[in-house]
Amino acid sequence: MHAKSYKTNKNDMKKALFILLVGVMMVACNQSNKSNLNNKESMKQTTINEVVGRKNFGTHHALVTIPQPCVMIATWDENKNPDVMMAAWAGQIDYTRIAISLSKHKTTDNIALTGAFTISFADERTVTESDYFGIVSGNDVPDKVERAGFTITPSPNVDAPIINEYPLTLECKVVRFEDGLLIGEVVNMSADESILTDGKVDLGKLKPIVFDAAGMCYRGLGDEVGMAWGSGKELITE
Repeated sequence: MHAKSYKTNKNDMKKALFILLVGVMMVACNQSNKSNLNNKESMKQTTINEVVGRKNFGTHHALVTIPQPCVMIATWDENKNPDVMMAAWAGQIDYTRIAISLSKHKTTDNIALTGAFTISFADERTVTESDYFGIVSGNDVPDKVERAGFTITPSPNVDAPIINEYPLTLECKVVRFEDGLLIGEVVNMSADESILTDGKVDLGKLKPIVFDAAGMCYRGLGDEVGMAWGSGKELITE
């Protein structure tokens, strides 16, 4: 075989392989598009059996399990500048651990640096400042804690600030932070005497607020209506 003929055949083979590859990719894309369309059609065709006598929302709603606590997460940045943000998707998972769902924020960057944070709770006295911390990023306003008129004290137990204006604070070390879920271990809880009754935290004095996802508002906690592990005893007959 002549060199020229060999080069020509080799080029022809490359062109053929390229055309074949493009064809395979086009088929794959078409199959993917069809699959997406079928999924969309399937979602459109899905019907929800209505519960009789109630307003049925299906999947189009703001999920309302219970109102969420308005937790205030405080951290240091690389220059020991304090930052605070509000997070609503949080809860206690045992006596010493809490879990918080977080996307990327200045707060998560700080936590990656220090491995620690503090948690406080927004209350009726601090609605304005707490909401401000939730809508303004520390990336844009590095001195937002000072602008809100709040002050800090360095935690003696973890590498994070305590916000003095919040009377209840949990000092936390990071246990795990993966896939947007932050789990922290509470190494100490401190409370101002003003919110204590008989040495215990009194929510009636703390007056924490909660996030109402359905109404997109904050609400205060209501009055005491019963006793845990007590009110139900009246139904025990044996």
